Amino acid sequence: MNKGELIKAMAAKAGFKDKDAAIAYDAFIATITEALKAGEKVSLVGFGSFEVKNVAAKTGINPQTKAPVEIPACKKPVMKFGKAYKDLINE
Repeated sequence: MNKGELIKAMAAKAGFKDKDAAIAYDAFIATITEALKAGEKVSLVGFGSFEVKNVAAKTGINPQTKAPVEIPACKKPVMKFGKAYKDLINE
């Protein structure tokens, strides 16, 4: 399912027009992105949580040249599904 298909499915489930569902989708993504940028954790009970993890700098290896490469520290967005959601998927 891609973004367009998701928006159409959301519109059908909620009884919205596609345009309204697209606005809701964009607002949802923007809100989560802003919260993560601010260092907040977003928890959606029954679904999962979004948060940002700090990844330490490390030394990797270039697979073509086998030369060591320094990989800088970064922040990584992470989505962790909740137990209730995992149970729904595994029914």
